Amino acid sequence: MADSTPPLTTQQDRPVYVIGGGPGGLSVAAALRARGIRAVVLEKSERVGASWRGHYDRLRLHTTRRLSGLPGLPIPRSFGRWVARDNVVRYLEKYAEYHCLDVVTGVEVTGLERAPDGTGWLLHATGGRELTGSAVVVATGYNHTPHLPDWPGLETYSGELLHASAYRDPAPYAGKDVLVVGVGNTGAEIAVDLVEGGASRVRLAVRTAPHIVRRSTAGWPAQRTGILCRRLPVALVDRLSGPLARISVPDLSAKGLPRPETGLYSRANEGAIPVQDVGLIDAVRAGRVEPVAAVESFEDGKVALADGTLIAPETVIAATGYRRALEPLVGTLTPLDARGRPTTHGPRTSPQSPDLYFTGFTNPISGMLRELSRDAEKIAKAIARRHHT
Repeated sequence: MADSTPPLTTQQDRPVYVIGGGPGGLSVAAALRARGIRAVVLEKSERVGASWRGHYDRLRLHTTRRLSGLPGLPIPRSFGRWVARDNVVRYLEKYAEYHCLDVVTGVEVTGLERAPDGTGWLLHATGGRELTGSAVVVATGYNHTPHLPDWPGLETYSGELLHASAYRDPAPYAGKDVLVVGVGNTGAEIAVDLVEGGASRVRLAVRTAPHIVRRSTAGWPAQRTGILCRRLPVALVDRLSGPLARISVPDLSAKGLPRPETGLYSRANEGAIPVQDVGLIDAVRAGRVEPVAAVESFEDGKVALADGTLIAPETVIAATGYRRALEPLVGTLTPLDARGRPTTHGPRTSPQSPDLYFTGFTNPISGMLRELSRDAEKIAKAIARRHHT
């Protein structure tokens, strides 16, 4: 799509600029359009849903289709209960088309500052563009920039090392000894994918034992439990989740994956979402995925684990997370916490940066897409109240 945005001069005529063409950005734009507010989505890649296009092939939503639709358009029933990656991409494309969203692709916003007249925001973008908006919504995503730890001795490793963001399918690793580092949802699912794809040995490096939950039990999805728990006291959810876990998830301590010592909701509030089981439990019980200690360093081409063990996998896949990478964009415009997340979120804005909104920078147990949808409506309502009442 070409950048056809006309010059804008008055506060009333300035659009709301939404940075990021993923589900968060698209849902905000649709919610604004439903209120008669012009929104322009700026996406640095050439198509919407760029992050979803880059995920591994077997990925499916861990949340149900019915609870994952964005405002104004349900996900088609034909996509099934657990929507596959390619169908998520199709849905996002259809969503932008259905709502007639103004999406400008191939434009990356590199900086923000207050507009010269003191109202609104001036956006600096690639190609020397300077765009002025009445408000800005940052929706660049929770998983923005792959993070690879600076392990000591990494330069000595002669095997293949890649971040999980570069993993697509198990075919290249058939017959190989692979170490997956990190036991979040991504690491757990890649480990299972490798086993099913014919890797000769799969080890899973674990620093902190995760909470593991069944994706669905007797037809009841874990997401619905997360929604019910969303507003309950943390201590109460922690107490209730322990006995439930012991009933539904077998003790894997003898296999190297003990039950976590901290409560489920306490961990979730720290950013560690429970791992939804898509085969990990059975793979660990059968010895096909071997949990091992955390990676500490690399020594003479081998991987040194926290328990002193040296192993020599042919491939290391680092499922070590992402950074929000907001610092270059917002600088000191708004406070960021220790993990680089904005301290204001959804309809709330910082006093020092009014009309600058953020969405998609939390990882709730109730489901990311569901919360993005709720945030979109709240942000649109807040913007409408400030500028169009």
